[in-house]
Amino acid sequence: MTSPLADFRAGLVAVFPTVAAAVPFALILGQQATAKGLTPAEMLAMSSIVFAGSSQLIAVGLWSMPAPIAALALMAFLVNLRHTLMGASLSGKIAHFGRLRWLAAFLLTDEAWALSERRAIDQPISRTFYFTVALTMFFFWQTASVLGTVFGTYLEHPEAWGLDFAFPAIFIALALGFWKGARRSGPVLLASAVVAVVVHATVPGAWYVIAGAIAGIAAAVITAPRATAATDAKETTR
Repeated sequence: MTSPLADFRAGLVAVFPTVAAAVPFALILGQQATAKGLTPAEMLAMSSIVFAGSSQLIAVGLWSMPAPIAALALMAFLVNLRHTLMGASLSGKIAHFGRLRWLAAFLLTDEAWALSERRAIDQPISRTFYFTVALTMFFFWQTASVLGTVFGTYLEHPEAWGLDFAFPAIFIALALGFWKGARRSGPVLLASAVVAVVVHATVPGAWYVIAGAIAGIAAAVITAPRATAATDAKETTR
């Protein structure tokens, strides 16, 4: 068991690389929100209530007056369906959180999930570690998205600075943190990527998110027995 102070430090060390990637993304979100007429207060409200970067960015892209509420709700539902899978994978590992599991669920992000799952490989996920990661992401996301609305005129061409690739880059890094070799991880990543790209190119909307997730799960289920059998065979020969 580690001390709360050690878990706090570990959480900060783990989360700050993801914060560095999330801040440019939040700034871009704020800039696009300003272009659609949202105020800093409205941006703060959206980021605080929704707190889901991908669905927020898509929602801002679809925003108009009057707002297409049904389309926005369906889009957010589809994009955030992955949270069901992430929550299920963390459920047993944070059962000791008690009632704080509700707050943990609200603060759940791709980064908090990935860093917590990575932590769980070596040791239990403590409340201090999880909420250090989650609340740090929450604070910087709110701050940067609001700053994006204030200084949006300076961010009209984020691709010129490479800021548009910051978030995809951190997701690639997080995914590679779970790499278990080409035989086990390769089929999962390949299936997810291929299906997501194909669906994105052929089906309107955000269906590619859940399609890629389902394809990755299917690949993991199909290849896992073979990997286990191969491992058992090696152990037997030894």
